[in-house]
Amino acid sequence: MASALETKAKEAYFDDHFELALDLYSQAIGINPKKAELYADRAQANIKLNNLPDAVADANKAIELDPSMSKAYLRKATACMKLEEYQTAKAALETGAALAPEDSRFSKLIKECEERIAEENGELPKETLEEVPTNVVPAKDISSVQDIPDPMTVAAPPKSTYRHEFYQKPEEVVVTIFAKGIPRECVKVDYGEQILSVAVNAPGKDAYHLQPRLFGKIIPDKCRYDVLSTKIEIRLAKAEPIQWTSLEFSMEVAVPQRINVSSVAANQRPSYPSSKPKRVDWDKIEAQVKKEEKDEKLDGDAALNKFFRDIYQDADEDARRAMQKSFVESNGTVLSTNWKEVGVKKVEGSPPDGMELKKWEY
Repeated sequence: MASALETKAKEAYFDDHFELALDLYSQAIGINPKKAELYADRAQANIKLNNLPDAVADANKAIELDPSMSKAYLRKATACMKLEEYQTAKAALETGAALAPEDSRFSKLIKECEERIAEENGELPKETLEEVPTNVVPAKDISSVQDIPDPMTVAAPPKSTYRHEFYQKPEEVVVTIFAKGIPRECVKVDYGEQILSVAVNAPGKDAYHLQPRLFGKIIPDKCRYDVLSTKIEIRLAKAEPIQWTSLEFSMEVAVPQRINVSSVAANQRPSYPSSKPKRVDWDKIEAQVKKEEKDEKLDGDAALNKFFRDIYQDADEDARRAMQKSFVESNGTVLSTNWKEVGVKKVEGSPPDGMELKKWEY
């Protein structure tokens, strides 16, 4: 049954019916999940459909089942090059070249990867890259018809068995898969420059696969994972300190914002006394205090006193003299701003209605 499905899948692939081929390969894998050839062939169909993370996952599975299959490394490298993960692609090509030294495609693609890596690192002018000899096979041509005789397959991602989420720090992203009681030997995690591949195959439970193309690039050698009693925790080392707006890459996502590592770290670490003087904008502080005083809402005597202070503060010199003279001479019962009137005579007290003015005797 599986061989019949495989034959039909190859025929569909040759007829450019890639979706049908993908479906037939998946059915064949369901019947014979240990055949590496099927995963390698399905990887090629995924490449044609531009399902690149799935293609990498299928190629990884084929390599796991048969580490000596050179074309599985070629499939992986093809998908990684399309994802612009040239370091991962180069590593796969070097392994494949060691297994099939007579296949010139490996050496040609290794050279192309080296040129792309140099360009990313600023070590090679872009003009030089445009003059690469025509005998170098572009990544997009790797999956040409000449590659078809050795089909490939990848297990279709089963429906999600476990829930996952992520959070991030300036230097890493932590992915948590909530899976209880999973033995460590049942968990396989692979990293690419911008790919995470997680497979959980626990006895008596449905297989689980998580294969996203990540939002940003990571450093595979610095990534690690832990299998705990209630979860699987994966720590992805960021290649650069940018803010990931999601776990998975999307063409529609806006340009990521670079995280200010120093400011974040300052919030996370305790501060210590420093002899370095801090610059204080006293004019700004004074203006802020005055604004707060002006906007302050008071009532009763406090409001009345503030009202008089504001008048005195905004008055000219004659008005201030009039206010001082009238207030003192009237024993606090009169407050005038008219200096022409107050300056020529003594200001008599004017007590409120129902009260009388008395002089203090010293």
